[in-house]
Amino acid sequence: MKTAFGAEYHLAGRVDRIRKYEVPVRVFADGNRTDRKTQLAKIVADIATKVQHLDIALAENNDGANVLVKLVRDRDLYRTITTFYGGERAREIKSSLDPQCLSGFRKNEKFEIEHSDVILTVDNGDFVFLDCAYEELLQSLGPINDTSSVPWTMFNDNVSMGFFDVYDQYILNVLYDPRVKAGMTVQEVKAVLPDVLTDVRAWVKKVNDLAE
Repeated sequence: MKTAFGAEYHLAGRVDRIRKYEVPVRVFADGNRTDRKTQLAKIVADIATKVQHLDIALAENNDGANVLVKLVRDRDLYRTITTFYGGERAREIKSSLDPQCLSGFRKNEKFEIEHSDVILTVDNGDFVFLDCAYEELLQSLGPINDTSSVPWTMFNDNVSMGFFDVYDQYILNVLYDPRVKAGMTVQEVKAVLPDVLTDVRAWVKKVNDLAE
């Protein structure tokens, strides 16, 4: 509830509804660092394996993609944010978030996500890249709100992981269960959550080979 509703940095529109992709997700990496593209490909494949009802894969070009990942040098991050969001919003983002990486999405009137943009820095070391890539790519799929009150999620600015942990697998699997639909309210989600969680627990246990 704390990640799928709300927004860490809110630009426009209501944030009291479920936002998610209702179509296959295709990710294109725009940049010239082959090593980072290889890492990103592994991350996308990992997410595809761990989230049962999410169809996500790499796209060969930007024309076939609905998630654009921009790979930039750290010194070019602010300029890239300005290109994406304009000068005024870029200044607001810098003052409120001071990001090392960033993601955002565009949704339609049904709260279905239509396009996401992810900006990642490539020259701050492997851990920062992996931590940012996982968090921003996952947030671009819907759970855009960060919360400091949940200590087990990467959607907490005080937590750094660099991998797709079990708790966040729960969040994404609940969000992408077919019974949880774009546009749902908190109460509508709560009504289906017990049945959804039963299936999600079984899936997460299976895919991670967890003991009873």
